[in-house]
Amino acid sequence: MTYLHFTINIPYMQQEDNELLKTFGSRLKKLRVVKNKSLNQFVLNKGFVTISTLNRVENGLVDFKFTTLVRIANALDITPSELLEGFNFQYEPD
Repeated sequence: MTYLHFTINIPYMQQEDNELLKTFGSRLKKLRVVKNKSLNQFVLNKGFVTISTLNRVENGLVDFKFTTLVRIANALDITPSELLEGFNFQYEPD
């Protein structure tokens, strides 16, 4: 039996993107939990995004669209700027 081994080099910028998405996802989850809502309750009550989309965003697995950001903020009853408050948007090279 032959096994193939692949090495994937992820560019630095993509790694930073992944970290930004994970950081945002963590913030989103904290805000949702503060509102005392499960994923199901959050999505079913507001209906702005699907459960799978919200789950992927919270886990930093998807680079979502701006409209999704606006929908999530609306579902939290906050503005997009409040959702992004305190977020570091600077790319910092090593």
